[in-house]
Amino acid sequence: MTKTIADIAKIAGVAKSTVSRYLNGGSVSDATKKKIELVINETGYIPNTFAQSLKAKKTNIIGTIVPRLDSYAASNTLIGIDEHLREQGFQMLIANTNQDLEREIESIYSFERQKIAGIILLATVITEAHLEAFASVQIPVILVGQQDEHTYSLIHDDFSAGYDLAAYILNKGHRKIAYLGVTEADISVGVKRKQGFTAAIENHPDCEVHYYETGFKIKDAMREALKIISECKPTILFCATDNIALGALKAAYLKGLKVPQDLSIVGFGGYEITEVIHPALTTAKFYYKEAGQLAAQNIVRLVNGEQVEKLTKSKYEIIERESVDKLN
Repeated sequence: MTKTIADIAKIAGVAKSTVSRYLNGGSVSDATKKKIELVINETGYIPNTFAQSLKAKKTNIIGTIVPRLDSYAASNTLIGIDEHLREQGFQMLIANTNQDLEREIESIYSFERQKIAGIILLATVITEAHLEAFASVQIPVILVGQQDEHTYSLIHDDFSAGYDLAAYILNKGHRKIAYLGVTEADISVGVKRKQGFTAAIENHPDCEVHYYETGFKIKDAMREALKIISECKPTILFCATDNIALGALKAAYLKGLKVPQDLSIVGFGGYEITEVIHPALTTAKFYYKEAGQLAAQNIVRLVNGEQVEKLTKSKYEIIERESVDKLN
């Protein structure tokens, strides 16, 4: 049977409050400490750190809210968050919302009721309901992936990555371009990457650009790419994510096109699979694990009352591989 604090106190011959004080690092005499340690070792007692934290005035738990768990970006960000929190003596509690905004808002309030020390939100959109929740809860909140002036944010530099990747394909001689993006409700992926792309091509009046929109899933992107290839016959598909680019690669295969000889393709993310497929994908690589570590570092600082910049940007890199042909 699992032992409780009361059981340990009874066996050690001390008060329950003394055992609790010992487990929480409080002042206990050396003799009493040895008695409690002996009983814990003999019984194999494992403290319920979650329950201890909730009873304490200041918890060591960071709530992390994710829109989906089956995402390369989200899973690697979570790994980075967890690694740094453990190093700092904090624990991570995850709430998966399955891309349900109502569940996302409720998770913010739920974490506050559980006396969570701080919240890291891997956001896709920020609504008025989000802002109301941020203002209402009395704990620090950091956004990852989206930016809002009312709270702390850590973003990938989507605009600059979009600009640099567009400059890269222009340098390769591409002028007939299809841009395959996502809904502009997603500011980072749907807006910022597109803005960076358009900023790079605006000084190239010889460009013919067609804009399209799809979902984040590979199958949705494949269906849209099939239509694009038939309609405008671009020399390159500029895809807002690596998953979209993978869908475009599948569409090219179904159309009997060779990549990059007949159609070039680029993406964003730097997912591991893009390196091992053939042809390997040229992409703007984001460092999600490092971004997670940075977010964890910032939330710990906020919890400890330290200063943090309102906006933090993580690094990126243009990875040149095999999926882009040189036309000039």
